[in-house]
Amino acid sequence: MTERIYQAVDEKIRSLGYETVDVEQHYEYGELHITIFVDKIPDGISLDDCEQIHYAIEPLLDELDPTCGKPYVLEVSSPGLDRPFKKQRDFERNYGKEVEVRLFAPIKGVKVYEGVLKEHTDGYVLIDCGGSDVKIENSRIALVRPLVKFD
Repeated sequence: MTERIYQAVDEKIRSLGYETVDVEQHYEYGELHITIFVDKIPDGISLDDCEQIHYAIEPLLDELDPTCGKPYVLEVSSPGLDRPFKKQRDFERNYGKEVEVRLFAPIKGVKVYEGVLKEHTDGYVLIDCGGSDVKIENSRIALVRPLVKFD
């Protein structure tokens, strides 16, 4: 269903000058929540942007009727500073930047790598960890996201 929702709203969101990052569904306190994550590169989005997008896509979702008449909560949200990379374009935008790579299981005792993203392919991620390159197979990676440091 999330793919159908994505297809239903993506063109409208792009026509407004934003990018559809992801669509998620989850239950919270017994209510279905449909969350549309949007962004605007390089500026990011504001609460006003989310409101504008919400009102623009609400009729499209009403027409799609993703819950077969059952109630749901529509949320439009920023993906956040530390959003996981999901698409190739996410990786490409972050070449040369610091990232965090979390693994499903440790490699040589290490489960989290931090370094500068150099490359991403269908087979692996390559990061520079303090002067030495680390190549990690995609099948071992649980999550790649920007490294956010607070001083």
